[in-house]
Amino acid sequence: MRTGAHNSPRPARPAPALLAALNGERPDRTPVWFMRQAGRSLPEYRALRCRAGVPMLDLCLRPEWAAEITLQPVRRHGVDAAVLFSDIMVPLRLAGVGVRIEPGVGPVITPPVRDAAQVAALTARRYGEGPDGAAGVRAIGRGAALAVAELGSPAAPGAGATAGPDGSAEGAGAAPSARSPLGRELDGRELDGLAHSADKAGWTPLIGFGGAPFTLAAYLVEGRPSRDHLAARTLMHADPAAWDRLMTWCAHLTGDFIATQVEAGASAVQLFDSWAGSLSPADYRARVAPYSALAIERARRAISPTTGGPAPLIHFGTGTARILAPMRDAGARAVGVDERTDLAEAIAALADSAGGPCPVQGNLDPALLGAGAGVLERAVDACLEAGRAAPAHVFNLGHGVPPNADPAVLTGLVARVHDSAAWARTAAEPWEPGDGAPESAADREPGA
Repeated sequence: MRTGAHNSPRPARPAPALLAALNGERPDRTPVWFMRQAGRSLPEYRALRCRAGVPMLDLCLRPEWAAEITLQPVRRHGVDAAVLFSDIMVPLRLAGVGVRIEPGVGPVITPPVRDAAQVAALTARRYGEGPDGAAGVRAIGRGAALAVAELGSPAAPGAGATAGPDGSAEGAGAAPSARSPLGRELDGRELDGLAHSADKAGWTPLIGFGGAPFTLAAYLVEGRPSRDHLAARTLMHADPAAWDRLMTWCAHLTGDFIATQVEAGASAVQLFDSWAGSLSPADYRARVAPYSALAIERARRAISPTTGGPAPLIHFGTGTARILAPMRDAGARAVGVDERTDLAEAIAALADSAGGPCPVQGNLDPALLGAGAGVLERAVDACLEAGRAAPAHVFNLGHGVPPNADPAVLTGLVARVHDSAAWARTAAEPWEPGDGAPESAADREPGA
């Protein structure tokens, strides 16, 4: 049989850098994304938010708008992953809990849950059974799917995908649309950002997320953000049965929320335990870690249609230097490290976990984004050097992007992490995109 060159199999594309790193591999470039990259630091987000004219939690439940915000930082910065625009409070709302985001305060829950009777009433609620619960669950899934349509998959390249390794166009299915989820034509600079993000893989992962059970429980018991979470820790010790019931409910709730995102196409996830640093290691191991493990186990059962498998999970918390090993042992594939923890010490601590060494994520201090180019570059290089001691490293900040961060600085940071002179030149060029919403864009209702 004659075999022409046109019948030769095409070289397989590599996995996206983020997924390779979470699998413990060392891709050609260190992957980088930023917590809170989708939102407040971007002028295009602020313009879109003004146009939408609705509270933040409502915006999370408008699929086209949520997808557009999710995609904005990928187009601008060329990061190695998108993270779904949503909030850890969303699943509480989808279970009918009265929660709102107050400017300058944060999440406020009325009334707070302080005793066994209130816990019993709360835990009778179910994910997707609130007043806008079922429609809201569909909206979360739809928003994730719309983002994935632009980001691409192994079977269909993303909107910015370049030629395959052999120089030919690659990917099954129809060519992706060059229009945003809100119907605006993407400009060349946005497509360049998507192409840099997709790199040789031809597509970009979407990260889903949820709040860890303790962080959700802390908000529920305190009723609002707290510095010491005293009421939550008091309930933990005063009524272990009520605490178990509350934490089990929170674990199922956030696990279901993460699963919604994975089943809509997210190919990696992060569990945020923002307040776990307020706990002693003994309390974390005995009264918190088992419930985080329950949430992770639920999330791991979800299968992503993008990859055909479960989504690897990153477990992140703040002030968690003393509990990194039990955070890993709860079932995480990788552990995120905040800026208050030395990355080398974190890697050594994780090596002592039951599962042994694992990939790490982090941990540049967000304050350095405004400290000047020289200071920032040295800190980035030091973080990359420290990360080499782990099986793999995902570069990130040690916390979320500050609202006053200069977007050009973030794009330049991506270029330095990727060691890309070409992307550094792009980062240095002035550019202001549209907000993604044409004048005629419909203000969709949840689930529309």
